[in-house]
Amino acid sequence: MEPEAKRRLMARFRSRDTKPEIAVRRLLHRLGYRFRIHVGRLPGKPDIVLPKYRAAIFVHGCFWHRHAGCKVATVPRTRPDFWQAKFDGNVLRDHRNASELEAMGWQVIIVWECETRDIDHVAEALESALGARSNARQPESGTASEGDG
Repeated sequence: MEPEAKRRLMARFRSRDTKPEIAVRRLLHRLGYRFRIHVGRLPGKPDIVLPKYRAAIFVHGCFWHRHAGCKVATVPRTRPDFWQAKFDGNVLRDHRNASELEAMGWQVIIVWECETRDIDHVAEALESALGARSNARQPESGTASEGDG
């Protein structure tokens, strides 16, 4: 492929508002969750943030973020050293951002691009993760306010 054609092709890749990201946002909205998108004050600028649950969701492209075992996570044949260094940097940055968020008390959820093909499975996984987080935040029954009347 000619360098100019390759440049135009690569420029078409979006970093936000991708089809998988929009699919996850629609799913969360349909399930009744309220969220913010691309919160810049958090490490990694998560794609979706649910402040009530202190959860940050990243919708990762399998190619760019190296989804292990995914058929899309290949290395291009041209300039493989360049690409491998780029992919390694992406993965390292992803881990660093997740660690920083977790240290701040946030739950980090990764949704892979290929997983969005089965949106029902994504719904189950998100509800499980967010439900567990919600239950952990609920006060225990039998608090001191009961019977103090």
